[in-house]
Amino acid sequence: MKIGFIGIGVMGNSMATHLLQAGHSLHIYTRTKQKAETLIQKGAKWHQHIATLAVESDLIITMVGYPSDVREVYFGENGIIENAKKGTYLIDMTTSEPSLAIEIYEKAKAKGLYALDAPVSGGDVGAKEARLTIMVGGDEQVFQHCEEVLKTLGTNVILQGGAGAGQHTKMCNQITIASNMIGVSEAIVYAEQAGLDVEKVLASISTGAAGSWSLSNLAPRMIQGDFEPGFYIKHFIKDMQIAMKEAENMGIQTPGLVLANGLYEKLSSLGEGNSGTQALYKLYKEKSEQ
Repeated sequence: MKIGFIGIGVMGNSMATHLLQAGHSLHIYTRTKQKAETLIQKGAKWHQHIATLAVESDLIITMVGYPSDVREVYFGENGIIENAKKGTYLIDMTTSEPSLAIEIYEKAKAKGLYALDAPVSGGDVGAKEARLTIMVGGDEQVFQHCEEVLKTLGTNVILQGGAGAGQHTKMCNQITIASNMIGVSEAIVYAEQAGLDVEKVLASISTGAAGSWSLSNLAPRMIQGDFEPGFYIKHFIKDMQIAMKEAENMGIQTPGLVLANGLYEKLSSLGEGNSGTQALYKLYKEKSEQ
């Protein structure tokens, strides 16, 4: 299959590589060619414009940063919807607004295109190991057509409902992570202050009732002082703010989410926006040392 891929970032690079390894013809768009060099060397074709990528692709995957980026690549005379040939499948894997996913679905349908929203969870590790959880919204037939490609990228691929359902499910995921990251950070600092061997503590609690992906994968990075992004703080703040807005629209109170957003915004104001979400530990560590 001729697959277009837009968004060669921390996760997108690994995802695009898996598609190449699966034997697909890969077309990629980046603002600068230099960012795509590794994939070009592996056989991908780089495009200077989204429009030319859209024309040559049977299926297009987008994995960009913000809803504004999603709008930029999908809409307008140079965007995907205007230039993709009839019958092309579109999969937006960016974590974005459910309402935007519905808008893409409807505008794509009017042009004879098929759209899915399919945000992911699993971070850089999940992307590298093709073990992402993929939450999909859209039509059943379209999902079935794209399922094999999605399973090249993840091991837990589930159709959640119609257009926007994938994004709503991702909001549930981010709401859960938000409070969990507070607990993980507090627990690590508590263990350190109590004079415990933190790695032994992790060996005990990560396999018990407290076990979580964040505890198993991000707590070790906290201990090692590794704050490189598996998932950027600036993007997590974006996700939490989408979730808060959607929750408010539904009349739901989310005090844990609000607290986490405030803490991460403070981190961002301290220059940590490009750090990984595990950098929340720094805030607690700093407070414990005061």
